[in-house]
Amino acid sequence: MSLPSSDQEKHQPSVAENNTDLHHEQIKQQFDLDPADIAAYAPLLRGRKLTAAVAFVAGTGFTLFGYDQGVMSSLITGNQFEATFPEVVVEASHPNHATLQSFTIAIYEVGCLFGALSNLWVGDKLGRRRTIFVGGSIMIIGAILQTTAFSFSHLIVARIFTGYGNGLITSTVPTYHAELSPSAKRGRMIMMEGTLIVVGVTIAFFVNWSSAQWRVPIALQLVFEIIMVTCIGFLPESPRWLVKRGRHAEAMAVISAMEDKPPTDPEVRRTYYGIREAVAIETSSQGSLRELTTGGRSQNFRRTVIAVVFMIMQQLTGINLVTLWTIVFQRLGLSDVNARITSAANGAEYVLASIAAYHAIDYVSRRQLMLTGAIGQCIVMLLLAVLGYINNEPAQIVSVVLLFGFNTFFAFGWLGLAWLYCAEIAGLRTRAPTNALSTASNWTFNFVVVMVVGPAFNNISWRTYIVFAALNAAIVPVVYFFFPETGGRSLEDLDVVFALAYITGEDPVKVSLRKDVPLAGSQEADEILGVSPGIRYHPTEKTPTPSSLPGNARTPV
Repeated sequence: MSLPSSDQEKHQPSVAENNTDLHHEQIKQQFDLDPADIAAYAPLLRGRKLTAAVAFVAGTGFTLFGYDQGVMSSLITGNQFEATFPEVVVEASHPNHATLQSFTIAIYEVGCLFGALSNLWVGDKLGRRRTIFVGGSIMIIGAILQTTAFSFSHLIVARIFTGYGNGLITSTVPTYHAELSPSAKRGRMIMMEGTLIVVGVTIAFFVNWSSAQWRVPIALQLVFEIIMVTCIGFLPESPRWLVKRGRHAEAMAVISAMEDKPPTDPEVRRTYYGIREAVAIETSSQGSLRELTTGGRSQNFRRTVIAVVFMIMQQLTGINLVTLWTIVFQRLGLSDVNARITSAANGAEYVLASIAAYHAIDYVSRRQLMLTGAIGQCIVMLLLAVLGYINNEPAQIVSVVLLFGFNTFFAFGWLGLAWLYCAEIAGLRTRAPTNALSTASNWTFNFVVVMVVGPAFNNISWRTYIVFAALNAAIVPVVYFFFPETGGRSLEDLDVVFALAYITGEDPVKVSLRKDVPLAGSQEADEILGVSPGIRYHPTEKTPTPSSLPGNARTPV
């Protein structure tokens, strides 16, 4: 006797189950991956929760960066600090102390420089997560050493040690965050890091404004360091790094969690294929450091130079002249207390401006933000020079207001965007060493500017502003003619942009502005890149280009 129809349905596989089995079979055939292995590597968090967790850890790292930058520049003029370290007290009888004061702040950047450079060798070996963990652990030790300092030499060594850990972190976190962010959210997520740098600086100024002993503000950074080191252990590794290491099932699992879609989803498969495609571009190369000098379709040398120059220009805008708020405001005639109050207010305004930039990145191109920021900064510096020449009380008041304006322009064009752009512009194989070099260049010129600003004001006074106005003016043509647009594309899409520019002999800037460049993971992209990833991927739907994506002609990134 036959079963009733309802019982037959119970004993027959559903259409959904059949489709799932079919998709799993496609995964095996196309990518040689076992769905069971992929499921075994599934991260604890998915989708928005994973994105939020990664943003929290990355944000903590950059809040720490900002706090550590700001805490010393305002502590150094405090009475308690000067009593412990008389070497930083600037007096007529000790004119060289102005240099020692700048040196105490700037030596931190030397440690950061060596930390960033060491990432050239350890970054790809350790992976993104372990590098962040090591950097955070070093910073914990350095913070303890700074807090317990009783001599000037002890303080200097501790600041170098702390800076080394921060160099590892700042050269890794933007890459890790970019590689674990969906392309539609990447811009905002990393621009948020710029906001949190300012939050950290502002927290430092508010803490230093209190009556707390100077050791307490320095020790407070331990809170951020412990949170970062603890939480990074619960997050997945970058799927890009996993593919480079041949851990393909784990990479697919992370991409699936990142997109909050099953591994069988066409978008997840295309992203995975695009990464495999990027890894296959330079399979004949022997090492990442050698790859930095290569040209051809990958254009690694050009991309590395762009990233390094970008970070150099960020420091040459004069932001560290402005970030030393307390000292600058005192030069403008404010008392110690009023200078600290104004510094705190300036920091609060800086945060608001960076939040506005966080939202603007979705609607304005990277290049437009850079150009607008540089032009605005140039105008502000020229006005500061004119007011410095006049040098009366009304001119000093207007100068204070203009420093707020400089922060606004910098927040929109050069704060978070510097870390975002350098993480985007580099190819997968060279992303870690490229970011190490660009971050090292940032710290190098950070050190140079901090060391130069004090003596410059002592020797040429208001003319210092003219120097930075000229530097900002020079930045404009460099950005316009040499910096490609990275918005609206995945990290792997940019490999296609540079390869297409090389093949056609066009300017990469012009190609980056085109809307008909094939997306990574498509057959057209394979042909442009001249690679065969060693796996089969044949999407049934038509391969989209940036101009054919649903909604807008350009997706926010």
